[in-house]
Amino acid sequence: MPREKFQTLTEQMFYILLCLRKECCGMDIMTEVSEITDGRVSVGPGTLYNLLEQFAQAGMIRETKVEGRKKSYILTQKGAVTLREEFERLRKQAADYVRLVNGED
Repeated sequence: MPREKFQTLTEQMFYILLCLRKECCGMDIMTEVSEITDGRVSVGPGTLYNLLEQFAQAGMIRETKVEGRKKSYILTQKGAVTLREEFERLRKQAADYVRLVNGED
């Protein structure tokens, strides 16, 4: 059975949504993701705008303003819930690792 879309998020998806807790445009998101992760994660424009469109269609973000070609977005309640659920999933995954690896000592 195929997984539901956005049931789990890639790192890029996670950080894009994390940035959109406050209103941002695409360039701001690309810069902030790189800064937050010390360059470990980067998001190119093709990936970013594709994901922004998918997130908007899924009701996870909404467009807040358009100035020429520059569009700004913000997280919706549905997006905030998705982000929180992904955080909890990752936290449980990390806790399992710690529990199992520490048990090997």
